[in-house]
Amino acid sequence: MSDQTRAETVGAVPEPAPAGPPTSTDQTEPAWRRILSGSVGRNLGLVLALVVIVIIGAVTAGDSFTSINNVLVILRQASIIGVISIGMTFVIISGGIDLSVGSVMGLASVAATLDAMQEFTEATHWIFMVLVAIGVGVLAGLINGIVIAYGKVVAFMATLAMLVAARGLAEILAEKRTLRVDSRDFIEAFNADILGIDILIWIFIVAAVAGWLLLNRTTFGRRTVAIGGNREAARLAGINVNRHTVWIYVLAGLAAGIAAVMILGRTTAGTSTHGQLIELDAIAAVVVGGTLLIGGRGTITGTVFGVLIFATLTNVFVQNNLSSSVQNVAKGIIIVVAVLLQQRFARRGARE
Repeated sequence: MSDQTRAETVGAVPEPAPAGPPTSTDQTEPAWRRILSGSVGRNLGLVLALVVIVIIGAVTAGDSFTSINNVLVILRQASIIGVISIGMTFVIISGGIDLSVGSVMGLASVAATLDAMQEFTEATHWIFMVLVAIGVGVLAGLINGIVIAYGKVVAFMATLAMLVAARGLAEILAEKRTLRVDSRDFIEAFNADILGIDILIWIFIVAAVAGWLLLNRTTFGRRTVAIGGNREAARLAGINVNRHTVWIYVLAGLAAGIAAVMILGRTTAGTSTHGQLIELDAIAAVVVGGTLLIGGRGTITGTVFGVLIFATLTNVFVQNNLSSSVQNVAKGIIIVVAVLLQQRFARRGARE
């Protein structure tokens, strides 16, 4: 054997053996199963649940339930809690919680209807009341965000403290009275119809579309999901987690302020009792809509369906003259089932 042949033999790299038949782990999951296990499948489940509730209502309550007027009533009742839930969706996706939105809503309604505010409104424009209510909500959200992000206080405790403080401040400012809205222009504006649909419903629709775009089509939404999925990894990826957390709670406060304006238009009065326990309804709607309580996953579409499910269910009970106690039991069962399904999807996702 020549030296050249020997060198070629030594330096040769053996060819890889031909690949055998694919194992079961290499086989891809069917497309339909991947779709149904994702957000489309979860939203489809919500649609089916809503359809079942509608069928039950149509069978038990008849034409009074299926009338256009009743549909608009359901949407109007869902509008205020819906706006709150849009803000809550971002908070929970980021891995946080906000128990203060109901109290902030009550405080904002009181602040906007104080005598001094209404006098200034009469001298200028009713939009001033709107700005005051929204400003109070944003300020409360800013305080929550700073305490949580930079004060390193657990979100549950920080927002619980805001819940108590905001409700107490509202009682002090209102002197435990109901403050009537004097501006006729404000009342007319927020009781108007556009294309036969209440202005409150339009506000909910605009909030839902804006929330969907913010979550799915902006860097803000992607960073929110990243922080909820893994806070430390998001920080290492260059995201200013503290600053972003502040903005998330400001967004929740903004939603509470808008909801305060809506309740003022609906009831024509500001009171410290506005928004009591609405934070629990919002959290329930968000969870039923498929947003993980541990953060990292959620959709605005699911939240909207969650709000509609609870609003429609409440209307079915009212139409059938059932007590609020039975309503609460049914809501509790729905929440438990939703959480159990969440846990199942989370475990499956971890295995995959």
